[in-house]
Amino acid sequence: MLETFLLTLAVLALLSIIFEEVTHINKAKTTLFLGCVSWITLFIAAQTPEKSALISEELNENLLEIATLWLFLMSTMTFVAYLNAKGMIQVMVQKIFPQQVSVRMLMLQVGMFSLVLSTFCDNVTATLVSLGLLTTFNLDSQMRRRMAVLIIFAVNSGGVALITGDVTTLMIFLAGKVHISELLVLFIPASLSVLLLAVLFSLKAEGSVNTTPMAQSYNTVDIVIGVIFLLTIILTMLLNVLFAIPPVLTFLAGLSVMFLVGRSNKSKDEEVQILEYVRQVEFDTLLFFLGILLLVGMLKEIGTLHLLTEVYSMYDPSISNFFTGVGSAVLDNVPLTAALLKADPVLTTAQWLGLTYSVGVGGSLLVIGSASGIIAMSKVPELTFVSYLKYVPALLLCYCLGYSLTLFLANHLHG
Repeated sequence: MLETFLLTLAVLALLSIIFEEVTHINKAKTTLFLGCVSWITLFIAAQTPEKSALISEELNENLLEIATLWLFLMSTMTFVAYLNAKGMIQVMVQKIFPQQVSVRMLMLQVGMFSLVLSTFCDNVTATLVSLGLLTTFNLDSQMRRRMAVLIIFAVNSGGVALITGDVTTLMIFLAGKVHISELLVLFIPASLSVLLLAVLFSLKAEGSVNTTPMAQSYNTVDIVIGVIFLLTIILTMLLNVLFAIPPVLTFLAGLSVMFLVGRSNKSKDEEVQILEYVRQVEFDTLLFFLGILLLVGMLKEIGTLHLLTEVYSMYDPSISNFFTGVGSAVLDNVPLTAALLKADPVLTTAQWLGLTYSVGVGGSLLVIGSASGIIAMSKVPELTFVSYLKYVPALLLCYCLGYSLTLFLANHLHG
C-alpha cells in the first residue's frame, strides 16, 4: 500500500512535467511539493526508531548530493546572470558576427556559436542569447525556423562536454562516473554532429543577410568579471584534475571574488538588482532539480530503481544508452539521469560517456524534449510542435552520428 502511494506520487510528478504547457502549473512547484510529501510519508510510515534513523540517514545523504548540485548551479547562474544583465554577452555576439554575411555561412556560425556558448552557460541562457542573435538578421520565416531548430540541437550538444553546460553532465560527473578530462572528448562528436546539421539545413539556402549593430555600454569592471568567470572555469578543471578539488569549491571561490570585485565598483542598489535577477530567472530551475532528486531518492529508498536496472541491463549498455537518449525527448532528462545514477548500473567509462552524450542531446529530437526547445517554441512564432517534426529525420541522423562517434572515440581512448 505504501509503495503504491509513493509510486503514484512519482507518476503524478512525471505527468506534471510532461503536461506543464497544458496545465500551466510550474513543474518546479509540483515536483518539489510531491518530493517533500514522499519523504514525509516515509517518516510517518516508519514503525520503529531504528527505521526512522535509517530513513533520516538516507535523506541526509540525498540532501548532500542536492546541495552540491544546487550550489554549483547557483554559482554558474550568478556569473552568467551578471554578464547578461550588463550586456557583455551581447557585446561578444556583435564582435563575433559580421554586419553582412551569406545565409549559408550564418547557419554554420550560428550552430558553432550556440555550441560553444552552451559549454560555458546553462542551456536557458545559451538559447535566449542565440535566439536573440537571430532577431538582428533579416531572415525569412523558413530560415528562421531552421536556425531555431539548429540552435536547439547545438545548445543541447554543447552542454555535454563541460560540467558548466548541462545539468545531466554535471550529475554524472558528481557521481564519480567520469572525469573532466574524459568529458572533453565529447566535444568532438558534438561539434561534428552540429556541423552536419548546419550543412544539411544550408543546402538550399541562398543570398546574404544584414544586421544593424546596437550600441552597448560597459565598463572595465564588467570585463574583469568576465575574465574571472573564464579563469574560474579553467581553474575548476585544472584543480579537479591535478588535486581532485571538488568543482563546487572552486566555483564558490570564483563567485566570492566576483562579488568582492563587483562590490568595490558598484553601488549596493545595483548589487541587489543583480541578485534579484538571479532569483527571478533561475530559481525555478533549482527548485525543479531539488524536487526531482527528492523523488528519485525516495524511489531508491523503496527499492523501485532495481526494476529500472533490470530493464536497462536486459540489453547491451550501448543500445540501452541510445534509447535512453531517445526517451529523453519525451521524458525529462534530469529524472531519467538521476534514476539511472541511483540505480548505479555497472558501466565502463566509454559507456558512461555514451550515456552522457545521449541524455544530453536526445532531448533535441522533439521540441518538447528539452528546456531549449520549449524556450525556442515560445520565442519563435514559426516553430511549433508539428512544424518541428519535419526536421526529426535530420536530427535523428545527426544524433546517431554523434552517439556513434562518442562510442568510437571513448572505446579507443578509455576502453
